[in-house]
Amino acid sequence: MIDSYKHKGLRKRLVSTVKGKGINDENILQAIGKIPRHFFMDSSFLEFSYQDKPFPIGSGQTISQPYTVAFQTELLNVKKGDKILEVGTGSGYQACVLIELGAKVYSIERQKKLFNKAQKFLPSIGYRPKLFYGDGYKGLKAFAPYDKILITAGAPIIPDDLLDQLKPGGILVAPIGKGDVQIMKKVIKDNNGNFIEENHGAFRFVPLLINKAND
Repeated sequence: MIDSYKHKGLRKRLVSTVKGKGINDENILQAIGKIPRHFFMDSSFLEFSYQDKPFPIGSGQTISQPYTVAFQTELLNVKKGDKILEVGTGSGYQACVLIELGAKVYSIERQKKLFNKAQKFLPSIGYRPKLFYGDGYKGLKAFAPYDKILITAGAPIIPDDLLDQLKPGGILVAPIGKGDVQIMKKVIKDNNGNFIEENHGAFRFVPLLINKAND
């Protein structure tokens, strides 16, 4: 895998695009500028790697649009050392952004092919989130509570199991909706266990699948 001057130049242009759409967190912009997104895609699709668009990665899933990754990450308000549960590993790109911000990432994926690929691929480029194969709706109770929880696919509701696994003072970000368009929700759990919900615009995500995939 080669990360050439051309790739770095394309990433710099991508960062400018994402910043121009309203992302102001310099740490997030630096992460997008550092991570070689073309590594996550087939070599024949290099021309698409640094466009601000989602792209299919197999198993009916996509690598998210960089702006969407940045937007969700900004809503999370990631602090160095945060323990973050990511529901939907996918390509692993979002997990790498969180790691660049200093987070300890626990990521769960229900598509076995994507899980196996991420498990081999991410360490090869220097990123080591804790990866799990399973049902994201149930979260990872064994490692709870989490400072932050991020759902990276469209869900009809916010699962209660995930809300239970969020620390008091924690933040959950998820695209919620039953149709083709979801509303980006930010949920803050206060110190009394109450939930404060904010809406942050409409997005399109692939659906979050409930049951574990067949091996």
